[in-house]
Amino acid sequence: MNGTNYDLSGRHYVVTGSTQGLGRAVALRLVQAGAAGVVLCGRSAERGEAVRQEVEELGSRAVFVPADLANEAECRNVVREGAAAFGSIHGPVNAAGITDRGGVEDGTAELWDRMMAVNARAPFFLMQECIRLMKAGGEGGSIVNMISDQAHGGTKVLGLYAASKGALASLTKNAAHAHLKDRIRVNGVLLGWMATPNEHKIQIAEGKGENWLADADAAQPFGRLLRPEDLAEMALFLLSDASCMMTGALIDYDQKVIGGMG
Repeated sequence: MNGTNYDLSGRHYVVTGSTQGLGRAVALRLVQAGAAGVVLCGRSAERGEAVRQEVEELGSRAVFVPADLANEAECRNVVREGAAAFGSIHGPVNAAGITDRGGVEDGTAELWDRMMAVNARAPFFLMQECIRLMKAGGEGGSIVNMISDQAHGGTKVLGLYAASKGALASLTKNAAHAHLKDRIRVNGVLLGWMATPNEHKIQIAEGKGENWLADADAAQPFGRLLRPEDLAEMALFLLSDASCMMTGALIDYDQKVIGGMG
């Protein structure tokens, strides 16, 4: 075991939501660690092309596959297009997700269906396609699901979001157990509040003002909210051989202790 081996040379990965925010940070970090290619996906062709150029400027290859992850066929096509381009896939990072507000009292059937489709069902389809490829290749692989600490129960306004992430947390552990003998590792990160372009839009829409981030940073125990680069480093660890004996883990990644009181 080499506990410091973060080298991803020769490997190819799918990163969802990679046109901005967390997904973009993950894609760029994997390339910096030597990944030979990344499959980018999202709904914006303009942003996808911009990230593709960033990847190639770092000396790697990238393909952008436009996709609405609420659509099953488009989810599966992301992996299939990546396999066609690179010949192999060594794992997905399911970083995409929606955080629309809605709780038990005011949530709608439409929001429930879309939340589950994007946050839980899409990772299932992507994992399924990648696992089939990795099993056929016989080399194993690693899957990383970006979940949320809301999966522990969540806040009142994020009840439906919490439910979708709870489903993904359970699926992560189930997939890890199911594919032990295939040497396919599956781990999840239950991340906390993070500063992203989408979070900025949400905070502005909720009337927090342009300086919301400075105020939020100052109120945190460690002096700032999470940044996409923080989670990109964790994704790299979980994909790499540095975590080669680790599967089925759900890692709480935030500056608080779940269950801590007082």
